[in-house]
Amino acid sequence: MMTGKQIVVGVTGGIAAYRAAELVRLYVKAGAQVHVIMTRAAAEFITPLTFQTLSGNPVHTDLFSLISEREIGHITLADRADVLVVAPATANLIGKVAAGLADDLLTTTIMATKAPVLFVPAMNSNMWENPVYQGNQARLRNLGYGFVDPVSGLLACGWQGQGKMAEPDVVWEETLRLLTPQDLASETILVTAGPTREELDPVRYLSNYSSGKMGYAIARAASRRGARVILVSGPTCLAPPAGIDVRRVSSALQMQQAVMECLPVVTVVIKAAAVADYRPEQRDKQKIKKGPADRMQLNLLKNPDILSELGRVKGDRLLIGFAAETENLEEHALRKLKNKNLDMILANDVSHPEAGFEVDTNLVRIFYRNGTAEQCLLMSKAELADVVLDRLLRLRYPSAAGNGAGQ
Repeated sequence: MMTGKQIVVGVTGGIAAYRAAELVRLYVKAGAQVHVIMTRAAAEFITPLTFQTLSGNPVHTDLFSLISEREIGHITLADRADVLVVAPATANLIGKVAAGLADDLLTTTIMATKAPVLFVPAMNSNMWENPVYQGNQARLRNLGYGFVDPVSGLLACGWQGQGKMAEPDVVWEETLRLLTPQDLASETILVTAGPTREELDPVRYLSNYSSGKMGYAIARAASRRGARVILVSGPTCLAPPAGIDVRRVSSALQMQQAVMECLPVVTVVIKAAAVADYRPEQRDKQKIKKGPADRMQLNLLKNPDILSELGRVKGDRLLIGFAAETENLEEHALRKLKNKNLDMILANDVSHPEAGFEVDTNLVRIFYRNGTAEQCLLMSKAELADVVLDRLLRLRYPSAAGNGAGQ
């Protein structure tokens, strides 16, 4: 989505200026054209040559220099931008913009642009907490400017507290959101992801190979497209997407409880989790010791079928499921689609080396409740996440979808 986009990056005078170099690299890697504006103070921390090398474009520092013989710098950059990102943004810069001041190239460009502006503050924690600064930020938020708040950590000044610039990949994700049509802004989407664990004792459990990558990709893409997202996640090693309400669970019973508690406020449920079908009848309080016998018998109880329960009470919500199979893909998927009252199901053969658990790609066939089906090409799970959301919109607004899949 960033390919060909024009991103103007403003760099102000703070020690976090070096982190803007990584941010520029991420934008360029994603296919964007990046144009950097540096304040005079920023050049005290990092050289313009660094940004020129990373961006492949001249770095702009002087309000009174022309980009070409006829182009006024701040007007040209303001008109060119699809988004303007200020990282790091100092308290001084934010105070000037909040006061309507435009006395250098960066502030005049901010004042002149009609593109979305994203501030990434970084400063001493006392400065961050100062009510004057907080008032300036609140004023800019109310005017529609975006912010990625700093995180807590050890600051360059030796203080410990909030004020450290957010990670470049978090800023990258928020930038992508600003460049993405907000076509899911009216939806509240519940996504389940990852495996469940059914404990045998304090050190052992029954589980499966699900990594959670598919569910997390859907949650991230839905949030980027404007939806309110609730992610009910089993145990994974994945970092939760920024700005998403994450409910962490372990067992199938915990996942059932979390899903049903959230259901009243959601409009769409996407069940991408791999939920254990059975749990041990008894969970030992102490570690089960190896005895003399060659065999040990486990008695298992069937877990509740969360997807079937949702199908019975879904009302006018959209309900989307996944079917991970190793044989008879179509037969099993169609039975699940009908018996669980789904609107759509994505079926994949997990024995395929590029479509199973833990990998970054997926190869699915989509079945719809009206009897139609669609074969998707092999693609990344991130790409498939947007396909799922596109099809969701076709189901939600069939009159606007023409003769597309699922109609």
